[in-house]
Amino acid sequence: MGPKRELKFALESFWDKKSSAEDLEKVAADLRTSIWKQMAGAGIKYIPSNTFSYYDQRKCFCACYGNDQGFDTNYHFIVPELGPDVHFSYASHKAVTEYKEAKALGVDTVPVLVGPVSYLLLSKPAKGVEKTFSLLSLLGKILPVYKEVISELKAAGASWIQFDEPTLVMDLDSHKLQAFTDAYSELESTLSGLNVLIETYFADVPAEAFKTLASLKGVTAYGFDLVRGTKTLDLIKSEFPKGKYLFAGVVDGRNIWANDLAASLSTLHELEGIVGKDKLVVSTSCSLLHTAVDLINETKLDKEIKSWLAFAAQKIVEVNALAKALAGEKDEAFFSANAAAQASRKSSPRVTNEAVQKAAAALRGSDHRRATNVSARLDAQQKKLNLPILPTTTIGSFPQTIELRRVRREYKAKKISEDDYIKAIKEEINKVVKLQEELDIDVLVHGEPERNDMVEYFGEQLSGFAFTVNGWVQSYGSRCVKPPIIYGDVSRPNPMTVFWSSTAQSMTARPMKGMLTGPVTILNWSFVRNDQPRFETCYQIALAIKDEVEDLEKAGINVIQIDEAALREGLPLRKSEQAFYLDWAVHSFRITNCGVQDTTQIHTHMCYSNFNDIIHSIIDMDADVITIENSRSDEKLLSVFREGVKYGAGIGPGVYDIHSPRIPSTEEIADRINKMLAVLEKNILWVNPDCGLKTRKYSEVKPALNNMVAAAKLLRTQLASAKHENCLQYLAMEMNGMTLPVCALTAIAFTSLCVGSGFAYECRETFPFQMLIEGLKL
Repeated sequence: MGPKRELKFALESFWDKKSSAEDLEKVAADLRTSIWKQMAGAGIKYIPSNTFSYYDQRKCFCACYGNDQGFDTNYHFIVPELGPDVHFSYASHKAVTEYKEAKALGVDTVPVLVGPVSYLLLSKPAKGVEKTFSLLSLLGKILPVYKEVISELKAAGASWIQFDEPTLVMDLDSHKLQAFTDAYSELESTLSGLNVLIETYFADVPAEAFKTLASLKGVTAYGFDLVRGTKTLDLIKSEFPKGKYLFAGVVDGRNIWANDLAASLSTLHELEGIVGKDKLVVSTSCSLLHTAVDLINETKLDKEIKSWLAFAAQKIVEVNALAKALAGEKDEAFFSANAAAQASRKSSPRVTNEAVQKAAAALRGSDHRRATNVSARLDAQQKKLNLPILPTTTIGSFPQTIELRRVRREYKAKKISEDDYIKAIKEEINKVVKLQEELDIDVLVHGEPERNDMVEYFGEQLSGFAFTVNGWVQSYGSRCVKPPIIYGDVSRPNPMTVFWSSTAQSMTARPMKGMLTGPVTILNWSFVRNDQPRFETCYQIALAIKDEVEDLEKAGINVIQIDEAALREGLPLRKSEQAFYLDWAVHSFRITNCGVQDTTQIHTHMCYSNFNDIIHSIIDMDADVITIENSRSDEKLLSVFREGVKYGAGIGPGVYDIHSPRIPSTEEIADRINKMLAVLEKNILWVNPDCGLKTRKYSEVKPALNNMVAAAKLLRTQLASAKHENCLQYLAMEMNGMTLPVCALTAIAFTSLCVGSGFAYECRETFPFQMLIEGLKL
């Protein structure tokens, strides 16, 4: 994206037709040139190319595209959808073009390609294709395209080529491992004359995969993540193939902490004894896509905290410093400054809060749940909230207009007073509340006009967090996020949302949701401290959110939503590690709301990920209501309920995709709700969009929500009509043999009760038929 998101703004300007394609291409070319020259200037020998994209770094030879997916990162990439009839062709010469572009600048690069096996394994069957379809059956079709690319790169003068095969760190059966052997055997002759690097990252490589990797034909070098894959070191020591290069990923490419150079150098010396000095290459653990660009742009960051950090630009300096030290050219001053920063971080009083440490430690091994089961809680909540069947709500945010962003920006810059800021935000909340009342939505939100980001907003009010000005990281497309930095123990000095939620509730008689971001999402969408286990930090955040939940309840907020959008993103890649993560992640969520009354309804929200394989953990979260993405994934979520999973709490599978400007019709939404009713009980089903409305325009939001409410009302009428027919059938049986006057009296009494009830519950349960009929008979 560039150090100050230059590509983002150029790309969006082009989309808005405010600039030309040539303008966009110039910004892109300038960024590539800058990065290549920066790496060369820092002494990097193996400089990658073909890592640039206008939209998605993971697209490669894609015939068609599916849903957003993340690996176990905050970066989302487009997943190809493939079928048996797919035709692969060499459609783009981008890899060769960028190699030549760098070479013309005097920089000889290593072109990077997504490896053929990982490309297929990370794809999914296209719509209409059987789920059992083997994506690896397409290997023979795709390898000829790889051969064309490799041949053209060789002709252009490339001496090295890198294949990213990250799926090697996952749990692969023998059939999938065999695909690697088959693929690289087939490519061997084409690769002849090239140095070939197979790169893995994000986790340890399992022993069987390591053996497969080490035996691949035509391969010169292997790259490993030695930050997250610490156990891989043992495999390297015992099984690393002789004569091969080792690209040792000792500098963390996924976090922003300065490398412990002394510790890394010790590891490298050990590896040097195994592979030899001339075969050891110092590297980052993975692409630097996942970290911020350059610390030099952080002029407002606290000096002590800044000394603990290294962004992408600083990480390539660390790589070179370690390589020079291995070669006997150690920069003593650089290493000394690094050692001082490491010592400062370990001893700084701003990092440790003993009270917080003790409170978090006390949570381990215990189980925090609400005292009553969810069905009893839902009954108590219904009596208090009196919601109709198929209640409607939205996920939280409403459109962030240019004017609203201007108000927040001017307040932050101290160009307007706090009173003026509060007045402006109150006016925006009032507008959002009135709109929802006009649309006749049942449970309202305040629209979050005071919030810049769902994690940053909370981090700014919690202790233990630091913030950057330009620490942007690409999330997907042109979307960038600026993750907070968790550097110390976390606590909540003051209430964070109570004022705004109470203000919003005072504007309406309808239930107003308190809106919070959950501890797991705050953790997974931040740069997290690496000096203690992640679960300990998560427990600390959970306790802070717990304080906020209980203050909201005291302030009269009866519905509180605690979003856990990133719960799935933190799931480890290896199955053997997933149970431990889900245990503490789910526990963290339960901690936040274990102390509230039965009548306080706890919602959570999850969006845009595959939740089917962790549905039992989601149930174990014990939320009263969960709203969850369903439309963008083409109702994939519903399949888990069709397969027999029982869910007794409230659930709102999204009825339309907010990432599209398209406005769904009432009939379309009603059809989606009917599909949900086929697998879910009507008394637990909620009607809501897939996600928040922050990125949409009011011209899209108003009609879409209007149609959503209309669809819910249509279904309520149909359900009531069906109940009425059942009641009439029951009544007819009871009235059999009655005299005509008694029949008439019974019918009149029945009609009065039906109209008065509004068909809110099953008639047979709520109407005193037997008492009524016996009385009338007398």
